[in-house]
Amino acid sequence: MYELFETVLAAKYNYWAYTVLMMIGVWAMIGKNNLVKKVVGMNIFQTSIILFYVSIGSKKGGTIPILMHAHGAESHAVHAADYINPLPHVLMLTAIVVSVATLGVALALLLNIYKEHKTLEEDEILKHLSE
Repeated sequence: MYELFETVLAAKYNYWAYTVLMMIGVWAMIGKNNLVKKVVGMNIFQTSIILFYVSIGSKKGGTIPILMHAHGAESHAVHAADYINPLPHVLMLTAIVVSVATLGVALALLLNIYKEHKTLEEDEILKHLSE
């Protein structure tokens, strides 16, 4: 039992943290009736995905992919395994921008919904729309 804990749970604690954050976000989006709580859940979900991709882009003992070798006869072959892949980090910078923009648009829509319906509770809005 201890081997299971050591190899699966303790060694991969970051994946468990992302999974918990992701499930909190999904629960907030599905289980809550307040639209602001749904938007916050969506933001938590997006953040967990970003953290996951940043963590898989890092490597123990890796270095940044900037080549400092001399050209000519003294140059050595480049070992790609020694460098960290920058692509996940660059993509997640874009995802952060999209996440902030999505949050801003969602909050602006919630302001308009509140102005029209005087509530942000989903069931009350649906009841108001069906009348």
